[in-house]
Amino acid sequence: MSLSEYILFAFSSLFVIVDPIATVPAFLAMTPTDTPADRIKMARLACVVTAAILLAFSLAGKMIFSFLGITLAAFQMAGSVVLLLIAIDMLRAQRSRVQETPEETDAGMAKADIAITPLAVPMLAGPGAISTVILLHSKATDWSYQIGLMGCILGVTGVTFIIFALSAKGARWLSPILLRLTTRIMGLLLAAIAMQFLINALRELKLL
Repeated sequence: MSLSEYILFAFSSLFVIVDPIATVPAFLAMTPTDTPADRIKMARLACVVTAAILLAFSLAGKMIFSFLGITLAAFQMAGSVVLLLIAIDMLRAQRSRVQETPEETDAGMAKADIAITPLAVPMLAGPGAISTVILLHSKATDWSYQIGLMGCILGVTGVTFIIFALSAKGARWLSPILLRLTTRIMGLLLAAIAMQFLINALRELKLL
């Protein structure tokens, strides 16, 4: 596989796995009362964290898992728990307890928490994306391929930020009733995704 073919393959694979377009409804549903500027800040932080995680695992994913004694199945199970907790709050139309308090510092902490978890992990940089970058790194035959993989990761997260920023500005045209309905629907879908993560982990452990 030539370098150009590898870069095209890596970029398309990562974009499909990260799937930012499918994450937009959940992103909007989890931030129903935030301004477009706040949403863009959260999206920026989420994309930076996603890029950092994928870059780290693309370079040292196998060593990290081996050193910590973590399997991909364990990572999937942890991701399912995180998603399920967020999904329950969304089904109740509650983003988080912290955001409900009037203090600005607590509200700021809530925004940061949502950007990092679950938006960055596990929705963007989930088990699928992490395993994909580890696999792509194993196919990198020399340093030029590794640099190409890093460029693809940065490119995908950059495109993801653009998609989120555009959706944050366009969300102001949506009615509050529609957003609340979307919140509950996405909460149900996130719960299903969480269960699918758990099922995948159990299948990998050959318990199903």
